[in-house]
Amino acid sequence: SYRPESDGVLVAYASIHGNTAQAARQLAEMLKAKGAEVTLMDLVRTDPSAVLAEAFRCSRMVVASSSYDAGLFPAMDAFLRKLQAKSYQRRKVGIVENGSWAPSAGRCMKALLEEMKEIDLVPQIVTIKTTVKPETAAALEALAQAILA
Repeated sequence: SYRPESDGVLVAYASIHGNTAQAARQLAEMLKAKGAEVTLMDLVRTDPSAVLAEAFRCSRMVVASSSYDAGLFPAMDAFLRKLQAKSYQRRKVGIVENGSWAPSAGRCMKALLEEMKEIDLVPQIVTIKTTVKPETAAALEALAQAILA
């Protein structure tokens, strides 16, 4: 039935230099402060099957990725394509992208997610340029609110 088992939030991230990981951790703390059950998973260091299982278990997900060669970091690309192959659907999803010069991860993640069935995308993509700054922290806070609404 593709129905979630839990009302939790998976925050799945793919980080090159650690800045996207830091943003994902900040977002996870914001969500926890709002009373959400949160699972934080690193796509580079965690077995893909564990992350897939958690994505299907949770009712919500936030994907956070670094931009890479004007596209998407390979670990995130592989994860989203695997979700697509497994018919991931009926979930609310938020997007966080990181890119210093020309952030591209957000549009790539959005395009893959839009191909999936009944995905309720949070309209605003949070863009980080290298590290989380005060205005980015405010955007993360707004994303935390929107993903739980």
